[in-house]
This record gives sequence, C-alpha cells and structure tokens, in this order.
Amino acid sequence: MIISVPKEIMPGENRVACVPDVVSKLIKAGYVVQIEKDAGLNAGFTNEQYQKAGAKIIDNVTDLYSNAEIVFKVQRPVDHPAAGKNEIDLMMKGTLLICFTYVLHYPEIAKKCTEKEIDLISMDMIPRTTLAQKMDVLSSQANIAGYKSVIMAANELGKIFPLMMTAAGTISPAKVVIMGAGVAGLQALGTAKRLGAVVEVSDIRSAVKEEVQSLGGRFIEVEGAEDMQDAGGYAKEATPEFLQKQKETIFKHVTEADIVITTALVPGKKAPILVSEEMVKHMRPGSVVLDMATEFGGNCEISERGKTVKKYGVTIIGESNLPSLVPTHSSEMYSKNILSLIQHIGKEGKVTLKLEDEIVKGSLITHNGGVISQRVKDLIK
Repeated sequence: MIISVPKEIMPGENRVACVPDVVSKLIKAGYVVQIEKDAGLNAGFTNEQYQKAGAKIIDNVTDLYSNAEIVFKVQRPVDHPAAGKNEIDLMMKGTLLICFTYVLHYPEIAKKCTEKEIDLISMDMIPRTTLAQKMDVLSSQANIAGYKSVIMAANELGKIFPLMMTAAGTISPAKVVIMGAGVAGLQALGTAKRLGAVVEVSDIRSAVKEEVQSLGGRFIEVEGAEDMQDAGGYAKEATPEFLQKQKETIFKHVTEADIVITTALVPGKKAPILVSEEMVKHMRPGSVVLDMATEFGGNCEISERGKTVKKYGVTIIGESNLPSLVPTHSSEMYSKNILSLIQHIGKEGKVTLKLEDEIVKGSLITHNGGVISQRVKDLIK
C-alpha cells in the first residue's frame, strides 16, 4: 500500500507525521512511502534524509494525494491554499486518513469524510489501554508540552527558579502552581522541580495525589474532592459546584505563585475555567500564567489563543500548540505512535481494519461512507 505524508499547512505547525527512521521501518514492512517535498524541514529532517531512508519525494501535493491509500498527517485536514481545495477533497475514495482531528470538537470533519468515503482514524481517540500505550499520541505530545510550558514560563519570569545563596544575599526559590496532574502536568512538575522550583499541584482526581508527591510536588487538597477519573483515564467534567469550591481553595495558592501552568482538558467539552480574572488581578506583578488549553477555550478566563499578553502586570501565555515548538522530538514520538498503530492493524504492507478490534473500534471514526463512532454520530444528527 502507498503511504503519503504531506507538509503540514496549519499555521504554526512545524511537526511532520513521519520521520526518516520510521520511513525505513515502513518500507521494510512492505509499504511504499511518499513524502511531500520539504515536509520535514521545519522539524529538522531534510529531503535527502527521506530519500536515503527510501521515500519518494513528491513536489506536487495533488500528485501526492492522487494515489495515496493511506495518508499520515499531524493536524486535521483544512483548505489547502495552493490546491484551492480541502485536503479531504484531494484524497481518492477509500483512502485511510490517520491524524489528529479532535473530532468531538470538529464533527464536520467526520461528515466530510463520509461524503468522500474516506476512512478516518483520529489519533486523539486511541483508547488509553495497556495494549494501546505505544500508540498514545495524547500522552507523547503532552509530555513534550509539559516540558516546554515550564521553559517558556521561566523565560518570561524575571526571577530564577532555584534557591541560591550568594555573597549578595539569599534568593528564594520560585513557586510554581500546576493545575491538572495528567501527563502534561506531571511532566511540568518534574521539569520545574529539576530547575529548582517549589511546586504545588491541583487536580480534581484524588487518585493522582501519590504521583504528585512521588515527583516532589505538594498536592493541593480540595475539600469534598471525589475521584473524577473515568474508565479511560481522562478527567471527567466536574460539576459547577465542585469547580467553585476548587477555585476558592486554590485562590490563595495561585495569588502567591510566581508561575501558574494550567493543563485541564475534558474530551469534547470546552476547557474549564480554573484561573479567573479576579485571581489574575491579585497575582504578584511580574508573575506568569501559561494556559495550555487555549485551543479549546482556555483554563484562564483572560488568556488569548496564540498570544502572549500582559494584563494586571501578569504575563499570560496562550500558546495553543506547544509540541510544535519542539518539532524534532514531537515528530519522532508522533511518528513512532503511528508506526505502532500500523504494525497493529497491518501486515506485509497491507492494512486491514477489523472493526471488532478494541483499538480500531475506539479510534476509527468513519468507514465505508458512514460514521461508525457513536459519540460522533450523536454530534452530527
């Protein structure tokens, strides 16, 4: 089967869906791999590296899609400025598209795929099971995002992180508050601790308290907290009453912090507001808020998607695509996640979609001209 990998066209996206090392593994497994010219440059991978790995370099995007049986992408399909069509319209009937779509937020993509009879696997819908661990792109990319969030926030802060004793006096360590102890939050905790900060972590799932403490963080207890984790390992949507109680509890922690990093997302829902405008008003001048959820509404009431702004003397970073700022390693990890998926659903250069398979069942959104994901069906009725 022919796998095509286009250059990402979403503004600000520097990743590539397949790196040269994975290309050689796919070719060894019996696939033909085509890469759009310069697709990997922003991530640090040259056309020569792809050619050396055995890929064919295609200059024209229409040609790239015209014979593709499988398409690897990072971002969801959008209108292509050069081709004058949506990327889905460039694909032939029966193509298997594998990418991030966040289809619970963008159900129109599923509808368009059914119209064009494109089979869609949404990588963000891969079930969080032991078997699917190697394919878990949300975790691999969140790890990178958690690391980068601390580096960016530290860069904006006019203080250093560690305790430092000098002849000129003692410098107290920076105080970092992280909201959400998922993969991104725990990586942010580990990174901030390595830099020498004192770190406090808040989460609606009481089950993560031990993980936070094992990494050297202090867990912020919310009175009446319940276990807010679903069977898939995601945070459930909290009640307005619980969120209000959480805000009251963390007000003191947030307003005394040098840096606040928010990471809370609920699949298919608007991101919960965790840092109110009132909290920001009471933060120390020069402190920093980094909101990792701006693509889906934001956890900070006054953050702006894709922008770094100053309000009430506080720097608020609204970067919506942190993994794209570390494109080499993000691409390598994403590419290996897809390779693991292909190894699971394919054999000897051919992919077979077995609908009874747990991983296929969870991530396959459209198939043979119909929507097969019940959650997505409910959204587009």
